[in-house]
Amino acid sequence: MLARSAEPNIVFTRRDAGRLIGASLLLVVAMSVILGLDVLPAQTLLEPGKPAPASVTAPRADGYLSQVLTQAARDEASAAVEPQYDFTIARGASVAAQQLHELDRRLAAVDAAFAPEVGDDERLAILEQALPGELAKDERTTLTSLDATRWAAVRAEASRVLDTVERAELRDTEVSTMRDRLVDRFAGDLTGAELILGAALIEQLVVPNSSYSASLTEAARQRAVEAVPDTYKSWEKGETIVRAGDRVDAVDWEAIEHFGLNRGGLDVKRLVGFVVLSVLVIALLLTWTWRFRRRLWHRNNVLLLLSLLLLFAVFALKLTAGRTWLPYALPLAAEAMLVTVLLDGGVALVLTALVSVLAGTVSGGGLELAAYTMFGGLAGIVSIRRGDRLGVFAQAGVAVFLVQTLVVVTFALVGDQDIRGILELAGASAVAAGGAAVAAVGLLAVLGSLFGIVTVFQLLELANPSQPLLRRLLVETPGTYHHSLMVGNLAERAAEAIGADALLVRVAAYYHDVGKLGNPAAFIENQAGGENIHDDLDPETSAQLLKSHISDGIDIAYKARLPKAIIAFLPQHHGTMVMAYFHARAREQAAAPYGGLETVEGRKAADAVDQRRFRHGGPKPQSREAAILMLADSVEASVRSLSSRDETSIRAMVARIIEDRIADDQFDECDLTLRDIEKIREAFVGQLLGMYHQRVAYPVNKVVELESRRAASDK
Repeated sequence: MLARSAEPNIVFTRRDAGRLIGASLLLVVAMSVILGLDVLPAQTLLEPGKPAPASVTAPRADGYLSQVLTQAARDEASAAVEPQYDFTIARGASVAAQQLHELDRRLAAVDAAFAPEVGDDERLAILEQALPGELAKDERTTLTSLDATRWAAVRAEASRVLDTVERAELRDTEVSTMRDRLVDRFAGDLTGAELILGAALIEQLVVPNSSYSASLTEAARQRAVEAVPDTYKSWEKGETIVRAGDRVDAVDWEAIEHFGLNRGGLDVKRLVGFVVLSVLVIALLLTWTWRFRRRLWHRNNVLLLLSLLLLFAVFALKLTAGRTWLPYALPLAAEAMLVTVLLDGGVALVLTALVSVLAGTVSGGGLELAAYTMFGGLAGIVSIRRGDRLGVFAQAGVAVFLVQTLVVVTFALVGDQDIRGILELAGASAVAAGGAAVAAVGLLAVLGSLFGIVTVFQLLELANPSQPLLRRLLVETPGTYHHSLMVGNLAERAAEAIGADALLVRVAAYYHDVGKLGNPAAFIENQAGGENIHDDLDPETSAQLLKSHISDGIDIAYKARLPKAIIAFLPQHHGTMVMAYFHARAREQAAAPYGGLETVEGRKAADAVDQRRFRHGGPKPQSREAAILMLADSVEASVRSLSSRDETSIRAMVARIIEDRIADDQFDECDLTLRDIEKIREAFVGQLLGMYHQRVAYPVNKVVELESRRAASDK
């Protein structure tokens, strides 16, 4: 079904609650720490972790049991203890016996099939039904081709390997590796296919017989901790505890506490205020993201990016707090620009609003600094747009400077700021705006790569025809290359029509069929009128061959280091669609022995063909861009096959393809609305009419005349 709105129904699940609480706690703690760096009164002489303003010495000779040193020694001893597992020889033997018994039970039918009294036809029938779902097609083929002697050899070796594996210690963390290496444990005179069959028979029976034991590990650690003696620390009178300028570490602070050398206390009231402010800011940011940007809510990299940007802004504001003009020189608008380009303007607006509140509260600038930060960020958001050219960043920097300067002038007019103060703050705004533009340009590619977000510059680079993968497509699969260009043109126009990411879908279209490089001749657009290999293949084999271009494409894309956002389009552009041509051929072949599809028996035989074998593996399109690519790919290939490409034929073909995809529920996992579908339809028709417009049929003599004139002009 098509989505009726851009956002799905909102249901706050237990998983969302856990995610919200976990992220909130981490961010609140981090922000509270940053904001609470100065919660101790000014008269406090010493603070743990901070440089000592003066050297501190022991006032007398004394000693004490050092909890810090003792705990450090105990932690070191505990950390040195290896993880403990609960394996015993008896347990291994027991598990081996159980698994061998289970193997005998599972293979009972197969053993019966190879009994001497069982005929060949009966044996084949039994083997075809044995071990459902456990054997792949090739493994089952190997099984059905065995005789009793070879089965006995495979059976015995499989039992031996299973018994050997389960009697030795097999930890729960090693099961997957062991299953992957089962073939290497087989011996004897088995063939390669028989080795694979034997491994498949026992693969699911390989289970762990040794698990990590938290209790044993904890007991071992406790014994190690108990063996550590108490550590005593002694000081001589006048001995230096910490030198001036050195940071006060835990050992130093313990001595200072012991000798009573610290003064002052915690400003609880201010610290609580910072914690409450942190809770409000974090809760609003995360709740807004969950409510209005569900596609970003489940992406850890996005939440981490927003968190780091917010914490960096808080740290910078805290660092410059109390200065006259320094907070105004902070390039905070760079965060608004970066988030706009990397994510979207709505997220950038919310982040800017929260940072503005923090700026007014933390730096002591009040409403003026809050408005200065807010309006400067808004100017950056509005003017940066897609950020696809360096000039755009320069324009955004100019816009930020003008807006922030106007804010300064406005507050000067309604306040008591003098001319010198206005000029200082205007200069600070120039520094902030210029720094924001430079920082946004410099960090865009870095943050995009670091957090796995595709940037516009990266997409533009991938769209360059000189890219090695596109060059391979052009040289090795010219038909596919031309098809991809046409699909890109169609998809880009449709994306522009519904407000989707046109550049992203265009680049995805260029690379969506890179898997065809694995076997170019298997696809008709690369056969150049030559022999079609599918004429000699059965329909199911042909279907599997066509499916393979998805998995091959993913492998090629990963090797070429394409962004994951582009790779995601490869399996989605076919979704779970049926390969109708080969499915129809399979139905015809199934019905042929019964007189064709016109007979009742023929139709029954045709209906028995499993359609699932002719479906792509999916997933279905997960975004509007992926849905557009699916439609553009189908439309371009289908319209090219039309004998008449007038508007009526093109419009009918486009409508039929769209209706088929809707009827097949291909768009029920993406945010595509009925209004979007209509706009996409019209965009496709308009683009196709432009691509396949009729040319003027010049008379032959006119053509000769034109060519003669051109040749004369060239001379």
